[in-house]
Order: sequence, then C-alpha cells, then structure tokens
Amino acid sequence: MKQITFEDIYTLGNVVAENNQYRHFHYPEMLIRYDSNFIEFKNLPSLTEFKEVEKYLRDFHRKNGQQHVKFYFPADREPTKELIAYLTDTGYETGFLELYAIQPKQFPFVPNHQDIDIQVVTDKSLEKFLALKHQHDLEFGSEFAKQKAELIKRQFEDPNIIQILAFYEGSPAGYVDVIVSKETAEIDDLSVDEQFQRKGIGSRLQKFVMESYPERMVILVADGQDTPREMYQKQNYQYLGFKYEIQKVYQY
Repeated sequence: MKQITFEDIYTLGNVVAENNQYRHFHYPEMLIRYDSNFIEFKNLPSLTEFKEVEKYLRDFHRKNGQQHVKFYFPADREPTKELIAYLTDTGYETGFLELYAIQPKQFPFVPNHQDIDIQVVTDKSLEKFLALKHQHDLEFGSEFAKQKAELIKRQFEDPNIIQILAFYEGSPAGYVDVIVSKETAEIDDLSVDEQFQRKGIGSRLQKFVMESYPERMVILVADGQDTPREMYQKQNYQYLGFKYEIQKVYQY
C-alpha cells in the first residue's frame, strides 16, 4: 500500500491554471462552494508572492461574481510569522486540516443496534437523503442549499461516489459519502442529525464503510480545530499530517 498524502484526497473542481507555485481549482457549476474554488500552493509563498497570487484570484473571482478567496498552504508547513500577521490584519479566517487513515480491520468493534439501519442510497431513498442534507445545508444559506441539492443529484450518478444513509427507528438520521478509488475509500461529509446524536449512528456509518471496503485504506480529512478529530483518534485512525487553509469573504 502506498503512502497516503493529501494528494489522495478527492477535490471537486477543475484545475484551470497551474505553475511551479500553485494549482488553481475552479468549479463553475457551484461558484459559492469555497472548497471547489481556491488556490493550492505547492511551495510556501513569501508575503510578496502571496499578495501577487491573492490579487490574481481576487480578480478572477470578481469576474465570475464570486465574493471569496480561499487558499491552501503546502502540507506540513506552517505559514511564516509575516504571513500570519498579514492574514490577521486583513481579515482572513485561518484554520488547518488533519489527514487520517485506517485499515478497516483496525476499526474498533461496533455492536449491531436493531434501531439503526444503514443503507446505500437508491432511487427510492434519494429524496429522503436530499431532504436531510438540505436541512443541514440551510446553515450556509438557502441558495447554497439549493445548489448543493443539484450537486448531490450529480454525485448520485457518479459510480465512484457512494452515498450512504442511516435510519434510526425508521427516520433518516445521518449520512456519509464515500469516494472510492483503486486503493482508498474516502469518508466525506459524515454527519448525524442533532436529535439523533450520541446513539452510535456515526460509528455504525463508519463500520458500514469498513465492511464494504475491507481491502482499501479508509481515509478522511478532519477539521483540526473541531471535536470529531478526537473521535477518529480514539477509533484507531492514524494521523498522517496537516494542511493550513485560509479564506476571506468580501462584502460588496
């Protein structure tokens, strides 16, 4: 099994520009999805270099009616103090992601629960899947939720993306997407509805993935400042590295 890096993580978007310094991802089908419209630096930029690329992306996004800029720094590299000072002074949100991986057989034992039913989404359950995700996506605005629903429908047709829905006592309660490649199964957008949390649904969703892809390395990216990362560590996932992300939303 090859060494897993952030390069193995699925990116929804098209590379529209690339050079020795960065890759520029753009996804015209959903311009307000920040995670699909960004620049990923290959090398840690100096402040002068960052400002030049920042202007390029800002101008590009303005032409497309986009109000944000987003950047990723190279894996396992911290921004310089000079960069951090500039980002702080100019109103950027700064965070970092953590990469985890696990062999399915290393996932802890999870007992079956008669009230929890895990299913791959089909034509019959797609509307329930859409409704639960829509409810959660409204947190980011009605327009985002509307566009996300169309994205979910497109992904439903993608044979490499498996959508999984959890029911608790017959009610849609949680979900996860699995992006399948030759060597990995990537867990993405794992979520349990607030009213059904602390019932073991998240663990059952993950166990379903482990049982479905026993020969693949299961990978995921966690918010380095959020609590689920602690759950992954307790579940025997191996920490593989970090990556800083920054973004800024402009008010016209």
